Amino acid sequence: MIITIASGKGGTGKTTVASNLFATISDRSMLLDCDVEEPNSKLFLDIPLLNKTVVSTEIPKVDQTKCTLCRKCSDFCRYNAIITLADSVKVYSELCHSCGGWIVCPENAISTTEKKIGEISFFGDEKKRLIQGKIEIGVVLTPALISKVKDYIDDEIINIIDAPPGTSCPVVETVTGSDFVVLVTEPTPFGLHDLKLSIDLLREMEISFAVVINRAGIGNDDVKNHCVGENIPVLAEIPNDLRIAKVYSSGKLILNELPEYKDLFSNLFERIVGLV
Repeated sequence: MIITIASGKGGTGKTTVASNLFATISDRSMLLDCDVEEPNSKLFLDIPLLNKTVVSTEIPKVDQTKCTLCRKCSDFCRYNAIITLADSVKVYSELCHSCGGWIVCPENAISTTEKKIGEISFFGDEKKRLIQGKIEIGVVLTPALISKVKDYIDDEIINIIDAPPGTSCPVVETVTGSDFVVLVTEPTPFGLHDLKLSIDLLREMEISFAVVINRAGIGNDDVKNHCVGENIPVLAEIPNDLRIAKVYSSGKLILNELPEYKDLFSNLFERIVGLV
């Protein structure tokens, strides 16, 4: 089973829900942190680092002695990663999306070289596993690294995915293939606005989803009313409890520090399984 925790905006408590839901599951499970621009699930989990692996991709390398400046490569590249100048061809590797378009070169003047785009770290013990991706600074191939992280999904266990915030390409890559998505939001106008964007995305992708309201008690009831009107299940409401903020800010799990919330997360998991 693949359960993805997502949000239309940052700061709603997505990682809080993902890490505590992961800790709730007693069976063999795995957490995949696909928020590769700023992964932080590990901050809340006391499990050892096992190893790391480098993720690289191919980028073009031009042999200027063979190049005839025909412009076919630069005309093909929609990201302007290859530019034909008056006397040479310039490659901007930071813009390259590794699409393989260099094969259009009629002179075979373009070969490839490897470029590091990020790392994948593996944490774990006999029951729990965390796989975390981290993109290199300045690299734009976020979906490519997320895809590599998702290659480690284990169909025999429960996989919890911590998605990037928003509704852009990295989120689309992350939620693709999910059995269920939990949208974490907050009861504010900003929360509702970005929740609607996420709802539209998941409906377009035909992925089942429901909502968790974090910091319940602030703002207003517009988020809850919208979910009722759209027939969207609200699986849980996490109250605006100052103790939760203190636990989170110290890098600890709500389950361990505030046992009264154990039932909230166990019931959340049971409701997700029931909907799947």
